[in-house]
Order: sequence, then structure tokens, then C-alpha cells
Amino acid sequence: MAELRHLVLVLGDQLDLEAAAFDGFDASSDAVWMAEVAEESIHVWSSKPRTALFLSAMRHFAEALQQAGRPLHYTRLDAPDNAGSLHAQLLADIHRLRPQALVMTAPGDWRVLQALKSVAEASGLVLELREDRHFFCSVREFAAHARGRKSLRMEYFYREQRKRHGVLMQSPAEGASQPEPLGGQWNFDADNREALAGTGPADLPPRCRFEPDTITREVIAHVNRRFAAHPGSLDSFAWPLTRPQALQALQAFIEQRLPLFGRYQDAMWPGDAWLYHSHLSAALNLKLLSPREVVAAAEAAFHAGHVPLASAEGFIRQILGWREYVRGIYWTHMPGYLERNALGAQEPLPDWYWSGHTDMACLRDALQQTLAHGYANHIQRLMVTGLFALMLGVDPKQLHAWYLAVYVDAVEWVELPNTLGMSQYADGGLLGSKPYAATGKYIQRMSPHCKGCRYDPAERVGANACPFTTLYWDFLLRHEATLAGNPRMALQVKNLARIDDAQKQAVQQRAAAIRRGEIGAMRNSTPQPAVQAELHV
Repeated sequence: MAELRHLVLVLGDQLDLEAAAFDGFDASSDAVWMAEVAEESIHVWSSKPRTALFLSAMRHFAEALQQAGRPLHYTRLDAPDNAGSLHAQLLADIHRLRPQALVMTAPGDWRVLQALKSVAEASGLVLELREDRHFFCSVREFAAHARGRKSLRMEYFYREQRKRHGVLMQSPAEGASQPEPLGGQWNFDADNREALAGTGPADLPPRCRFEPDTITREVIAHVNRRFAAHPGSLDSFAWPLTRPQALQALQAFIEQRLPLFGRYQDAMWPGDAWLYHSHLSAALNLKLLSPREVVAAAEAAFHAGHVPLASAEGFIRQILGWREYVRGIYWTHMPGYLERNALGAQEPLPDWYWSGHTDMACLRDALQQTLAHGYANHIQRLMVTGLFALMLGVDPKQLHAWYLAVYVDAVEWVELPNTLGMSQYADGGLLGSKPYAATGKYIQRMSPHCKGCRYDPAERVGANACPFTTLYWDFLLRHEATLAGNPRMALQVKNLARIDDAQKQAVQQRAAAIRRGEIGAMRNSTPQPAVQAELHV
């Protein structure tokens, strides 16, 4: 065997032939290393759609590497000598291949980074980490942005990014020294909060589907066999898994959904998982798409007159603003970020999050959709599943493990800050300026779920009271002292004065019954397995 100079490590969310890890790659002296290992599906109780997405995308990328003439050492999940973890598999392969050094693009998961560093140390090899060029902003640049600020806010970071990269900007007005945002304002949130009409979405094209090929069918069969007890279904599995498919999905979104995305980005509709959203987050997080090309496509659609500015800006803010921002928060605050629990939440995650067996219509729809497709839109995550867990007082690490397990686009750098920070306020306001607490009236305003539900969002106590509304008032009561000092929550806290002591006691008693599972859970709820509780740190 010829002497191996570099063993280039490629993880399941680094599927880019142009990644920095391949800079200077020499097929005569370097090789690529990839491994499918069971640990990545069981360190949290990963759903079948999430596991299948990663495995199939990795196998398709292995084909692309071979077509590009790059020597590859690939271990499949069903290989008889599979060591079961990235750490153990890489150690074994280093012993066999004897490379001079390890090279990789910086990973997106702290746990994985520590495991690979420990392998390099144990092997006496240098692990060269290269910048992940898929992001507009490096971790160092974010740290520089954050340094010296009393508080961090995504909006100011987003404006800096717009200026720096010239996205949706126009020349400064006469007498001004700085370029200005197109349309004269930085965001169009006020224009992007409409609910769908009573008849639901109109002229909505079907989901952009990619029917499973031979590789994917083989993966589906293996996942259904090996991970039979894991949650979720693969019956509707049709995600983009290759670079050409991802580009096709991007084009379909720009042409078919982006024009109305902005207006209805916060809307929900029973039984419709896809609405006007892009469904591109998985392809972006696998690195099948670059955020630069996604942002450029949306901006070009606006300039061509195809989409309104509010839609283009609302979508671009998710990519150039929020996605970049949460990555910066993650890498500048790990590993301690995982342990944050500012509200002292300790309740277990309800078992029915793993089954969808609840009589609350909005939660049932969001959970069953999640299990069927491995997908839910951002409002379902923040203001349905996340909102309920926040007000119930669920241990944020348990909710984090659930989000990481069930969604196909879940990679820890993006999932953890969104869950602990934005959704659960467990970081005490580092990511978001307030807890997103709301009664069932919010869900009633943004969807027709409440019309088909046994609970009344206008009632906080009584047999028909919406659990969201009960828990909202209980949340304010439990955290009154903390929230009273938050300028954005002060008015909500003051509303407690409108409730007499008897009502407060009734709220607390009903909230306790909800926590005991006496309200909201169906009798056939499926217990969560012990393996789900094995949270990584």
C-alpha cells in the first residue's frame, strides 16, 4: 500500500465536493474517510426519517466521490467489522491505513469534535481543522461582533451582514454615508404575519418530491429493520439527497412558494405540512446547498419582479440572519450552553411527544406531522411544541434531545440554540430577549386548529379550558418575580393583577393536573424508551 499523506474525514453533514477539507487533495497520496455508525442514531433516539436521510445522503455522496476519482474508505452500518462509534471506527481505520495526518472541515457538533480530537491525540496524529466555508460569517468573526456588547441581538447582527455582503441594499441617499436597505426598512415582520383565509392555502403546488432510488430504498429497508422501535415513518420519505436534487428543490421553491412565503410564513393549517415554506433546511445543513446561492436566488427573484420584497427579505433573514446568528451563539458558548436552565425547568417531556397521542388538536397535528415526515415549520416548533414545553416547565435538555432526534434538518449547532435559547429561554435571554409565552389565542389566530378541538382557548380554568391558556397564566405566576424585570414581559405580568386569588389557585391546580398527564394525554400514549434519556454532554 502506498504511503497515505492525508486521511480526509467527512461527516454526514459535510457532503460538499468543494469543502475546505478537499483543498489541495491529491488522489495519489490522500484518501477520504466516511463511516455510518449506530451511535449517531442512538445517542438520542433518532427518528427513522432523520436516520434514513443521513445514511442515504452519505451513500449518494460516496458515489459522487468515486466519480470524482477520490479514493474512499467507507464503512457501512451493516459492515461486519463496524465498530459502532465514530471514535472507535476511526481509531481502527487509522491503525489499518496509517495516515500521516487527519484533515477535515470543522464539524457542527461539539460532541463529535471532542471525539475526533481524542482519536487524533490517542493516535499521535495532527488533526487539521479547516474553516467551514458554507457560512457567511466565521465563528471568529461572530466572536468579534459579540465582543464588548452588553447584549446580543440578532437584528443588529443581521443588519451588519446585509451591509457587509450587499444583500438587498441600495446606494445611500444624497447626503448619507452608508448604504440603505431596499424599501427603506430592514425587515418586514409587520407584513409577514397573516393567517390563511378560511378556505386554506390556494393554488399551492404539491411538495417537491424525490422518489427513493435503489440506494434510498435499500437504506429505508435497513432502517426499518435495524431501528424498528424508533419513532417515525418512512412511508412518505422523498427528501433531496444529492446536489442536483437540492438545486432542483431550490428552484422549485423560488418559483412556486417564495412569492407568498413572507405573507404566510407564520401561518399553520391542519393536515398540511408544507404550505409556503422552502423545505430546504435539511439540504442546507447537509451542505448540499450553499447559503450564498440560496440567498442569491431569492434576491434575484425579487429583482426580476417575481416576488415581493417582504417575501424575499423574510426568507433571506432566516438564512443570512438567524441561521448564521445561532451558529455563532453555539460555538462561542459551548460546552456550557447545553447546561443552561435559567427558569429551573425540571418536568419530564410528555410521553405523547413521541406518539402524537394527545387530544389537543394543534399539538396532535404538529406531532403526527413530525413523526410522519421528520419536518415541522418554525412556528409549529416555536409556538406549538416548544411553547407547550416552555409553559409546562419541561427540562430543556430533554426537549433538546427530542428536537435533535425527530427532525431531519437537526444538527446540534442550529438545533440547540433554537431550542434552549429561542424556544425555552433556558439561556436567560442570551439568544432571545423574552420568553415566547402565549395563550391558546395565538394558535387560534394563526390557524383553524381550535375549531376542531375540545378545548376553548378563551378559557383558563374549567373542564373546557385550553391547556395552553391555563399553562400561560401558571407560567406567569411561577416566574412573576423574574419576568417582572423584563421590559418586554412587564405588561403581561401586570395582567396577573386582574385575576383574584381563587382564580390563581384554580389555574395552578389545573396546571398541576396537566403536568400529571390527567389532561391532554390520550390513554394509548406510548411510553418513551430508556435509550431516549441517555442525553449526551
